[in-house]
Amino acid sequence: MPELPEVEALKDFLTDHLAGREIVRVLPVAVSVLKTYDPPPTALEGRAVTAVTRHGKFLDIDADGLHFVVHLARAGWLQWKDRLPDGPPRPGKGPLALRVALETGEGFDLTEAGTQKRLAVYVVHDPSVVPGVARLGPDPLAADFDEQRFAKLLEGERRQLKGALRDQGLIAGVGNAYSDEILHAAKMSPFKLASSLTDEETHRLYEALRTTLTEAVERSRGLAAGRLKAEKKSGLRVHGRTGEACPVCGDTIREVSFSDSALQYCATCQTGGKPLADRRMSRLLK
Repeated sequence: MPELPEVEALKDFLTDHLAGREIVRVLPVAVSVLKTYDPPPTALEGRAVTAVTRHGKFLDIDADGLHFVVHLARAGWLQWKDRLPDGPPRPGKGPLALRVALETGEGFDLTEAGTQKRLAVYVVHDPSVVPGVARLGPDPLAADFDEQRFAKLLEGERRQLKGALRDQGLIAGVGNAYSDEILHAAKMSPFKLASSLTDEETHRLYEALRTTLTEAVERSRGLAAGRLKAEKKSGLRVHGRTGEACPVCGDTIREVSFSDSALQYCATCQTGGKPLADRRMSRLLK
């Protein structure tokens, strides 16, 4: 799933490639991708793109005051085309969900792999009416997101750190991959209760959060959209690396599986050497 660093890089890429250019066609291929119908996506046609912004994991393309808001979900992606194919796309069983064409002949496709269709597109006058945007917590890379504000968010938070970091209503933009990376950098168990952190631990987690995301954004900066997935994977230390050696201590990276996801961690770095065999059976590790 694209998270804050990748969506930030896509925002920068699209700013360079879309700003000032006119949208001439918006062609939905999978009707399920459209989550709003008034105004229709065709209302974007004939408008020039004035800005591209990010809200958590949401992309927001502003076309003369009408907003094209995209959430790529778990398996969605944006593919830039220097030259779009001639003729309209044909509906079918392929990954193509929607195409946007510019007056220059360039454009982009929104695609989604797999059978779970969660890619979402909204055309709205105000992005704050999009439910997912409306509930977002603060952006962890915002200038005003200081350690005091972070500590306040965690006060009384009786959830485990892994779940708290992934909650978009608490902190915007962090998902499954970067929550693993942040906790590894902070040397903390994913099952530790957020409300149990000492001042020193809160400081350590805050520094890991900001540093991990900032470094990921910097690694992605300036890359073409097609290279962002590979860059994300190459920069991850523990997430998706079950069975490999921890780059810090050399211990084997372990995994805890859930019904629809998994987390990865280093027992030596994060849990005092105690492996978490199964989330449902493991005791909370301090």
